Amino acid sequence: MREPAFWYRPPSWLSRLLMPVGAFYGLIAGLRLQNKGFDAGIPVFCVGNYHLGGAGKTPTVLALAKVLRDLGETPVVLSRGYGGKLRGPIQVDPARHAAVDVGDEPLMLAGQVAVVVAQDRVAGVALARARGASVILMDDGFQNPAIAKDVALIVIDGDRGLGNGQVFPAGPLRAPLSPQLDRTDALIVIGDGTAARTVAAAVATRDRPVLSAISKRTMRRWRRLSASARWRSPGSAIRFAFSGHCAPAESRLPRSACLPITIRFRKARSRR
Repeated sequence: MREPAFWYRPPSWLSRLLMPVGAFYGLIAGLRLQNKGFDAGIPVFCVGNYHLGGAGKTPTVLALAKVLRDLGETPVVLSRGYGGKLRGPIQVDPARHAAVDVGDEPLMLAGQVAVVVAQDRVAGVALARARGASVILMDDGFQNPAIAKDVALIVIDGDRGLGNGQVFPAGPLRAPLSPQLDRTDALIVIGDGTAARTVAAAVATRDRPVLSAISKRTMRRWRRLSASARWRSPGSAIRFAFSGHCAPAESRLPRSACLPITIRFRKARSRR
């Protein structure tokens, strides 16, 4: 389903008309965020976003899985399997499952990392641990209170930001922004756009790291930045590349048109 165009335009009469519904939806969503959730018994990293639609979560999960494996961990991705018919819990097998069974993103991930699909996330955690997981990576589920998260990593598109900033259905937000910011451990801004600056500043004021992701087309710019004071500290960054889905506005492009992306992480204290 394509998102309404008015979500990413200045507030309109339609958005204002839907604001009372959004206020009620936001109240319920905000209350759900306060639930503590099930303790998985192992670290849980959640990669999510504040709004409905794509922003780069899945490729970020792949990149994070690689980093964790390099550190000697055994990550297993936990996904709801949006778009698939199987309720799970089940481990995705690319040789046996199709996108209609488990969803296209879990199927894509399963080619590179172990993936468990489960609409009941607690049952999914049990299966992930039975498969030897030392760390669980949640692909989405930031607003879902079922599982307690040790680290919540939020991805946002620098060109699109949060649109009109209203809660669904008046806008794209899944819940009021403030309680979501309070539960954010780090923010990744993808792209060189300025639409996410306000959100990034709000995260930074909470003393949480704001990270950047750019296309390889602008890697020369990063090389110049790496010589500046901001990035001068040796060993202060981890670089890795990934490619992912286009934003909805670009969904008519072939997948090959989606540029590889490189993320540069500033060194931060471990949250494990």
